[in-house]
Amino acid sequence: MTRGLDALDPQIRRFIEDVCREGARLRGDSEPGWPGRRTIAAQARAPWRQGGPDMRDTTDLRLASPHAEFGLRIHRPRNAPDAPSPALVYLHGGGWCLFGIDTHDRLLREYADAAGMPVVAVDYSLAPEHPYPVALDQSVATVDWLRDHGAAFGIDATRLALGGDSAGANLAVATALRLRERGEAERVRALLLNYGAWAPALSAQARQTLGTAEDMLSGAEMDEFWHAYLGADAALVAGPLSAPLLADLRELPPSMLLWGDRDVLGEQNAAMAQRLAAAGVVVRTQVYPGAPHSFVEAMAVSTQARDAIARGAEWLRHHLPLAPTQGHPE
Repeated sequence: MTRGLDALDPQIRRFIEDVCREGARLRGDSEPGWPGRRTIAAQARAPWRQGGPDMRDTTDLRLASPHAEFGLRIHRPRNAPDAPSPALVYLHGGGWCLFGIDTHDRLLREYADAAGMPVVAVDYSLAPEHPYPVALDQSVATVDWLRDHGAAFGIDATRLALGGDSAGANLAVATALRLRERGEAERVRALLLNYGAWAPALSAQARQTLGTAEDMLSGAEMDEFWHAYLGADAALVAGPLSAPLLADLRELPPSMLLWGDRDVLGEQNAAMAQRLAAAGVVVRTQVYPGAPHSFVEAMAVSTQARDAIARGAEWLRHHLPLAPTQGHPE
């Protein structure tokens, strides 16, 4: 990874080198399947999710779904209001195949503390064992569950944002699209989208310059993730809810997209921002120089990662104001 690493922001490079070195050590000479790869990925990132804000309370739950049982984690920060407040529903990244609420726990707590509102993390079932549309169905089921049960956890389910990173950003937009199809677009007030994966196709230039084996995320890895999620003919079967770059994006809520200029998915994110704006959606973007895919995970050492979290939290506070009893308009 030397050539790719040389172009990175030095603070983020420290995170990338550590995670890659530890992953290689844990993997050794083996070629593990998906369960083993998940364990290695989680262990390699374990030191980086330590620390961060303390929460007022954290609740772990299990929900039933037609496909499989899945988990939720609700973080309520110390600075959240006592009355039911807006909340962020967050979908973790990992190519629909890796990671979970534990690998992303510090990020979830950082968002909760910075935004001053609960964060609901969806521990959706992973591909390839649970391919599309399982994760999407579980995300929608979470929004529905919050409508009936959110108040018990300090959440006003009429004022929600959806967010996510990478595959999770994809799921956030797909969930908003599914709700719009049901005539319930107003249930989501904002989208917070970190370096999303929007369609299977990658340009030759992106693959050759930012998606090599030396980069944080390669084009070949993205192909593998898409195939696990949609099947071997991912590019042929992708549709608007699995690849939102192909969707009619009208009536989606205000959307913030953040990505790095060293990300093989950067092209897609620029295209997605343009398509959202063309559909009449309020869009804000931020591109970070020297930042690769997954850079927000480097929040413990990276000024740019912390800036991305702060910008996202500000976006949430702007579009999800406190209730009238807190002195703000509805």
